[in-house]
Amino acid sequence: MTSIIGFPGPHFCVLNSENKPRFQVQARSLGSKDSPVLSSDSVAVNGASVFEEREERRSLIDEGNERLRHKVNEEKRVKDGVLESLEPLWDDGYGTVTVKDYFDATKEMIKPDGGPPRWFCPVACGAPLKDSPILFFLPGLDGTGWGLILHHKALGKAFEVRCLHIPINDRTPFEGLVKFVEETIRLEHASSPNKPIYLVGDSFGGCLSLAVAARNPTIDLVLILVNSASSIERSQLQPLFPILEAIPDELHTAIPYLLSFVMGDPTKMAMVNIESRLPPSLKLTQLSRNLIALLPCLSSLADIIPRATLLWKLKLLKSAAAYANSRLHAVKAEVLVLASGKDNMVPSRDEAQRLMSSLQNCTVRHFNDNGHTLLLEDGINLLTVIKGTCKYRRSRKRDYVSDFLPPSMSELKYTCDEVFGLLRLATGSVMFSTLEDGKIVKGLAGVPHEGPVLIVGYHNLMGLELNSLIEEFLREKNIMVRGAAHPELFWGKSSSLATFDWHKVFGAVPVTAKNLFKLLSSKSHVLLYPGGAREALHFKGEEYKLFWPNKPEFVRMAAQFGATIVPFAAVGEDDLLELVFDYNDLKKIPMISDYIKESNRDAIRLRDETSGEVGNTDLFLPGVLPKLPGRYYYLFGKPIVTKGKKEFLKDKENANKLYLEIQSDIENSLAYLLKKREEDPYRSVTDRTAYRAMYSPIHGVPTFEP
Repeated sequence: MTSIIGFPGPHFCVLNSENKPRFQVQARSLGSKDSPVLSSDSVAVNGASVFEEREERRSLIDEGNERLRHKVNEEKRVKDGVLESLEPLWDDGYGTVTVKDYFDATKEMIKPDGGPPRWFCPVACGAPLKDSPILFFLPGLDGTGWGLILHHKALGKAFEVRCLHIPINDRTPFEGLVKFVEETIRLEHASSPNKPIYLVGDSFGGCLSLAVAARNPTIDLVLILVNSASSIERSQLQPLFPILEAIPDELHTAIPYLLSFVMGDPTKMAMVNIESRLPPSLKLTQLSRNLIALLPCLSSLADIIPRATLLWKLKLLKSAAAYANSRLHAVKAEVLVLASGKDNMVPSRDEAQRLMSSLQNCTVRHFNDNGHTLLLEDGINLLTVIKGTCKYRRSRKRDYVSDFLPPSMSELKYTCDEVFGLLRLATGSVMFSTLEDGKIVKGLAGVPHEGPVLIVGYHNLMGLELNSLIEEFLREKNIMVRGAAHPELFWGKSSSLATFDWHKVFGAVPVTAKNLFKLLSSKSHVLLYPGGAREALHFKGEEYKLFWPNKPEFVRMAAQFGATIVPFAAVGEDDLLELVFDYNDLKKIPMISDYIKESNRDAIRLRDETSGEVGNTDLFLPGVLPKLPGRYYYLFGKPIVTKGKKEFLKDKENANKLYLEIQSDIENSLAYLLKKREEDPYRSVTDRTAYRAMYSPIHGVPTFEP
C-alpha cells in the first residue's frame, strides 16, 4: 500500500481509483498541518492515481572484476530509526530512473486544480542522514518540480528534498514567487539557524534562486544554478519569441517537439540507463530502443506547457532575469554554477563566466556535451558534483571528516570506466601485503580491517599509484581510504580545476594536523605521504627515492590513537611515463619559469623552512611522454602496532627510531618489487591484453609468485 500526506486548503488530492499508482510523493503547503495518511486505493492526484515509489532491487555486479560477485547492501548504520552514515559503495539509484519516468510523473500533476504554487517531497528520496541540510528545487519553465527525478534517491540520502510545483494555470508574478520561496527559507532558517539551506535552480529557477539570495544575505544559502536563465536576453532564440505569439492554437502542438530538441539532447536523455561497459553494438541497440520509447512522450510537452502558459512563462522569464541581474551585487551566498556546452536555449557557458566574475563566492563546472536540460541527461550525477566541488556540509563550516559522503557503486564504476579507464587498463595493478608472520601474499589480507590504520608510503610521479590503491581497498575490503592531499587542491588556485574533483569524491582531505586528528579518532584508514609534492614532482634520476622531513611528524600522532602503521611501496611509474622536463629543465625556459613563479607566489606551504627542500617545493606540471605500459606493483609491509606505546613513543629518540625503521621498510619493499617484477611474464600490456582476450578480465591476469 502506498500513501501520501495531504494538507488542508488548495491541494491536488481527489478521489479516483481507476489507475494503479506508479510513483509516490508527500505534498505539503506552506504553513499547513499534515492530514492523516491516505490509502492509495482511494486517493489520486489530479484525477490519476497517487505516485508510488518504484523499488528496484539491483544486483550490483562489477562485470570488469570477476571477484566482485556480491550485492552491495545499502547503509546499515541506523540508530533510533535515523540513518547515521552511509557505507562505501552504497546504491544511489542512478540509472534506474529515466526521462520517460519524468514524463510519466508529470502526467499526474499537470491537470488544472486551481491551486497555488506548493512544495512536495518525493518519497523516492527516502530518509536522509542525521542532521542533513534541506534542499529546495526550483524548476525551470515546465514548473512541474520533477526535474530532479533522476537524482531523487541519491540526493535523498544527503538532503531533505523539497520540490516546488507551479501549476500550469498559475499566474503568480515573479515577485510573488520570490516571496513564497523567501518565506519558506526564512522559516527553515529560524528552525535550524546553524544549517545551510540549498537552492537548486534549474533555468528559470536559477533566476529565482539569485533573487531570493539577494534579498536574504544573512541566511546561509548554497545556490546551485543549472544553466541559469539569467542570460535570456542574450538567448539565440530571442528573435523567435515574438513568432510564438502569432502561431495559431492549431499549430502549437508542434512547438513542444521543436523545443524538446532545442532545450535538451535526446540522445543524452536516452543514454541514462545504458551500462557503459556494454559492447558498442548492444549500446546502439539499447539507445535505439530508448529513443523510440522516448519520442511518444514528447507529445505530452504540449500538455505540460500549453500555449497560454508558454507565453506567460516567457514574459515571466524576462522579468525574472531582469530582477536577478539587477541584484547580483547583493548576493552573498556560496554559488555553484553548472553550465552546458551545447545549450541551445541560453548562452550558458558565457553566463557562467559572467556570474563567476560578478558574484563574490562562485565556482563553475562545465559539461561540454550536454544540453539545456542538464539534470535530465546522461553524464551528470548532481550529488557527485556537489561532493566533488566540496559544497556539501551540514553546518556553517565544512568538516572534511564528518561531512564526507562515501562514494556509491555507480560513482566507482563511472570513475573506473570513464575517468581513469585507460590508466586502469594500462597499469594492470597487482597488490601484495604482508601477514603478521612476515609472509607476503597476494591481495590485501595483511592490512588490518579495523581502524585506525595509517598507511604510509612513497608518492610516485604525479600520484600515478593513487587510483588503483583506492579502488582496490573498496573492491576487496569495502574500506574507504582517506588520502591526505595538498591543501592547494582545496583552498588554492587548483581548487577551481574540475580535474581534482574525483579525488575529493573518493575521500581526499587537506593534510592538516586537525584533519589527521579527526580521521584517526574516528578509526579511519588514512593514506599519508610524508614526502608529499617533493616525491610526486621529483627530478630526473630520483625515481623511488624517499624525501621525508627530518621530524617524525606522524609517529607520535599514530601512537596517541593506537593506530596501526602500514608502510607500503608502489613501483611502476618508470614503466608508464618518461620524465622529459623536470623542475630544473622548466626553470631554464623563461616563459615557463615566470609562470611557475607566479602560480606559486600565493601557494599554500605545508611546512616551514626548517623542513628543507621538502617544505619548499614549488607546484608545477612536469613534462612527460608515455611509454608502452608496463605494470604497477604494490606491497604493503608488516603492520606496526602502536597501541599501548603512547608513552614510549613520546620520547623523541624512540619515535625517531621507529620513523627510520618505517623508511627502511619502504625502501626495502621498493627494492623487492623492482627485482621481482622482472619475473612477471605479464609485465607488458601486450602480454596482459593477449591473456585477457583468452582467459580473464583485468584483475585475473597472473603475476610473479611472492
